[in-house]
Amino acid sequence: MRIVRNAIMAIGWGLMLYRPAAAEPAAAAPLRLHECLLAHPFKLYSIEAQCGTLRVAENRADPNSVKIGLRVAVVRALNRRSGAAPLVLLAGGPGQSAIQMYVSLAAAFARSNRNHDIVLLDQRGTGRSAPLNCDYPDDWQETADTPASVRRATRACLAHFGEHVRWYTTSIAIRDLNEVRRALGYRQIDLYGASYGTRVAEQYMRRYPSNVHAVILDGVIDPEQPIGPSTPLDAERALRQIIARCGETRDCAQTFPRLPQELTALRQRFGPQTLAVPLRDPSSGQPEHVPFTRGMLAASLRLLSYSASEASLLPILIHRAAAGDLAPLASQAIIMARQIGGQLASGMQNTVICSEDVPYFNAARIDRASLARTYMGADQLDALAQICALWPRGPVDSDLHAPLRSNIPTLLLAGEDDPVTPPAAAERVALGLSRHRLLVLPGEGHGQVATGCVPRLLAEFLSLDEPQRLNADCLAEHRPPPFFLRFAGPAP
Repeated sequence: MRIVRNAIMAIGWGLMLYRPAAAEPAAAAPLRLHECLLAHPFKLYSIEAQCGTLRVAENRADPNSVKIGLRVAVVRALNRRSGAAPLVLLAGGPGQSAIQMYVSLAAAFARSNRNHDIVLLDQRGTGRSAPLNCDYPDDWQETADTPASVRRATRACLAHFGEHVRWYTTSIAIRDLNEVRRALGYRQIDLYGASYGTRVAEQYMRRYPSNVHAVILDGVIDPEQPIGPSTPLDAERALRQIIARCGETRDCAQTFPRLPQELTALRQRFGPQTLAVPLRDPSSGQPEHVPFTRGMLAASLRLLSYSASEASLLPILIHRAAAGDLAPLASQAIIMARQIGGQLASGMQNTVICSEDVPYFNAARIDRASLARTYMGADQLDALAQICALWPRGPVDSDLHAPLRSNIPTLLLAGEDDPVTPPAAAERVALGLSRHRLLVLPGEGHGQVATGCVPRLLAEFLSLDEPQRLNADCLAEHRPPPFFLRFAGPAP
């Protein structure tokens, strides 16, 4: 059984410019900002910003409840005379900090930042906004005791945070966002949502349509589909497409002519079998033996499928593993699992999934036989059942899973090989958007904001009066990164 730590984003509209709100009442507690630096997680650079903390009721139904602080940062537009609406970034996960996401991807938003303030709100339960950080075992650390260890970790988290974890759902978070908007004096905002952040953006579009100027959905979640039941099927589809793309590429096909058979042999071997793999810990460099199990293999395949740059390593890693050298594949899984796990507040993730998704699983008509044929199987769903049997449910808007209907200008971005939010989800959401543009990037995975010419397209989209006027010809020649044929790199 594998846990979910690394799971799991206007009628007659013209070019509307931001102006401070006049008729709308000010927030009860105005947000005071001070100069600050946003540091890259690896201390590679820092970004000048203005930061502040807005105090809000944890239980919004009870104004006298405990107050929590919402961490906010604003990166001012380079053009101080611009009247463009600010761009609010909504992070994925669920459980990722918007501030951490931005500092890792700041270059992708540089063009947009010329004329737009960038507003970063760590959603409640993440980052420095009352984070719900819990300690769960990583996906790759699968043992016979995993179900019991998941329950122990869940009970320990609840013992630390208490029943109030229920107040960290999407439906409450969008009210936080609207209060931050008012406290900063913005009449309208642009939204960029990534992965789970697209759910937050979609719900804000429903609840506060007049406050939204334009929306970018990157890695689109279909609000009608709960997160979870289709994930193994989507992951299997993406992996097959990556393997097929290698077979259609001359150099890759010549170097790894039996790649599909090698992958099949690995999957068959690491169902019943466990093997202790000697390697040096990717963080400490210390020698150790790591158990390579079905869980390790599944985590490796899934995490390496997330982006095209990581997927470019899959053929050589699968080939070497099939030949008996499992250490490179295991090391990559450990590195990525630690990176992702360190960025996600798993307690907040539990509240979102257990309140907004698991209760709808029965309606999804889960076909366990089909899931069993995927490399992930039904293990993730079983782990969610273990967690959510203990986790309190929070308030959820009755229309959270209703079809989205909107005339707000919206740009939808999808990766052809996305293992989490496939293009089909974006296509379904687009049906309810009367003013939209959908761009699917061939060979790409999850999240397109930093891919090729997309940063330029984002900035141009926000300046247009109609999505269909966006010239996306620069994507016609786009190609994903080439596959590695040796560890030294891809073919020239």
